[in-house]
Amino acid sequence: MNSAPVQPPPRRAWLGLAGGLLLAVAAWTLPVNLNSIPPALLAAAGRGTPTVTDLGRQLVAAEKIGPAELVLAAAQAIGADDAPVLAAEIAALAQHQRELVAWGGWDPFLEPLTKLRAPGATPAASTPVLDFLLPGPARASLHGYLANSRSLGVQALLRTLPITATGRFVPARQPGGQPLEAVILLTALLYQGEHLSPSLQRELRVGAEAAAATGRLGELEPFFMDLLSLGRRLNWVQLGELLRRTRDTRTVGEYAHLARVAPDRLALIYTAALGSDSADRVASYLIQFGSAGLADVRLALTHGQGAVRQLLLRQVPVNREAGPALGGTAALALLHPRLALAAKYLAYLLGAFLVFRGLDRLVFPPAERAALALPRAKSGVLALLFAALLVLATEPFLLRAAPPSDFKARLVLPVLINSPESPAITTEPTPTAMDTSTLLSIGFFAALQVAMYLICLAKIREVARQPIPPLVKLKLMENEENLFDGGLYVGIGGTAAALVLQVLGVIEPNLLAAYSSNLFGITCVALVKIRHVRPYKCRLIMESQAEAVPVAR
Repeated sequence: MNSAPVQPPPRRAWLGLAGGLLLAVAAWTLPVNLNSIPPALLAAAGRGTPTVTDLGRQLVAAEKIGPAELVLAAAQAIGADDAPVLAAEIAALAQHQRELVAWGGWDPFLEPLTKLRAPGATPAASTPVLDFLLPGPARASLHGYLANSRSLGVQALLRTLPITATGRFVPARQPGGQPLEAVILLTALLYQGEHLSPSLQRELRVGAEAAAATGRLGELEPFFMDLLSLGRRLNWVQLGELLRRTRDTRTVGEYAHLARVAPDRLALIYTAALGSDSADRVASYLIQFGSAGLADVRLALTHGQGAVRQLLLRQVPVNREAGPALGGTAALALLHPRLALAAKYLAYLLGAFLVFRGLDRLVFPPAERAALALPRAKSGVLALLFAALLVLATEPFLLRAAPPSDFKARLVLPVLINSPESPAITTEPTPTAMDTSTLLSIGFFAALQVAMYLICLAKIREVARQPIPPLVKLKLMENEENLFDGGLYVGIGGTAAALVLQVLGVIEPNLLAAYSSNLFGITCVALVKIRHVRPYKCRLIMESQAEAVPVAR
C-alpha cells in the first residue's frame, strides 16, 4: 500500500491561524462586558462632561458654600489638577459671606435661627445643623415660626411632638427629649423650605399623619434616627442639597449608615450624589459593593459627571482587568452596548473556529484526508469550548461574585443612644467568589486536553500514512491504546495537582477547578476513542477482510 505524497501545509491554514488570532485579540480590546464596565467605557462616558471642579464652581456660583466645600474635598481626594483654583474661589466667597459659612450658604428659611444670634456669634466654620437646633431658645423660636405654616405636611409633623409612644428616643416633651424635638423641627423646616424631594415629602406627610392618628411614631422613628446622624455631620445647605436628591426614607437611612461606616470618605459619597443627581443610585451601589464600589465611584469621578452617571445607571463593578481599547470602540460600545457585546462574543467564537480550522488543515491536509479517509478535528466543537473559556476569562464577574460588601451591615439600636457615633454591628457575608486563579486553572486543564486530543489525531494520521497492510495498521492502533487513554491520565493528574494546590493555599478552595480536569479528560478520551479510533479501526477491519478474501480463493 503506497502512502500519499507529503504536501506542504496550505497557505489557507496559516491565514486561518493568523486571522483567528487577530480576531480574538480585537474582541479582547472591545471595551464591553456583561456584568462589569471597563475603565475605557467610563472614560468615553465622561469625555466632555462637567468635572468635579466644574460642579464645585456651579455651587460657588449658586452661593452654596457648604456643598462646594465637600466637592472641593472630593476634588482633592481624586487629585484634580484645578482643585487649588476651586479652593481659591470658595475662600473668596466665604470671605464675602462670613456669617453664612456655618450654615453652608444663604437660605431665607434660616431667619428664625439667625436672628437669635448676636452679630459675630456665628461660628466661622461649617457647623452641623443640629448644633444650632439643640439650644432651647432656638427650638422655641423655630416652633413658633413653623406653627404659622399653612403646609399640611409641616402641621402633621408638628403634631408628632406630643407623642410619648417611642422606642429609641425619649419623648420630645419629656426631660431628655431635646434630640427628638430638634429632629422633628428640622424635618418640618426642611419640608417648609422645599428641601425634600416630592416623593420624600409625600412619604413623610403620610407617616406623620399616621403617627398623629395612632399616637405612635412607628416608621417615622427610624427616619428621625437617620436624620439625627446626618444632622450631626452636615450643615444646613449640605443636608438640604442631599435630601433634595433623595427619593425616600430608605435612602436617607442608607446615607446615614454610610456616614457612620465611612466618615472619612463622606465627601466622595456626597459629591457622587450631587454629580449624578441621584442619591438613591449612589447609596444602592455602595451598599451593594462596599469599599470596592467606592473605589469605582472615585475612578468615575476622575473622568467626569457622565462617567459617574453611566456607572450608577448600570450598577455593575468596574472591570480593572480589561485590556486596552482601540480608538473609537469605546464610543461604539457606549452607544450600542448590547450590539458590541454580541459582536465581542461572536468574534471570540469565529476567532477560535479559524484557529482550530487552521490547525486542522496543518495536521490533516485536504489531500491526505481524501486519500486516506483520515478523521478530522471537530473545529466547531473546540471553537465553542474555547470561546466559552475566553468569555469566562474576560468576564471576571460572570462566575466570580463581586467582593462582599463591607457597607451592608446596618445599625440596630434597641434603646436610645444620643450619639450617632456608636459603632455599627458588623456581619460578614459568606463569599461565593470564583477568583482569577481558579478560572486560569480551568483554562489550563482544557488547553492540556486539547493538546492531547491533537496528539492522538496526529498519531492516527501517522499510522494511516505508513505503507503497510491494514491488519498491521490495526495492530499498531491497538498498540497505541495507552496513548489514546492519555487524556484520562492527564485529567486525573490535573485533579490531584489542583487538590494539592488548594490544600497548600496556592489557589482558592474550589472543587470545580479540581474536578474540571477530570471532566475534560473523560471528554477528550470519549471524543478520541468513539469519534475517531473506533471508526478508523472498523475501516481497517473491513479492508483487512477484503484483502483476505482473494487470498482464500
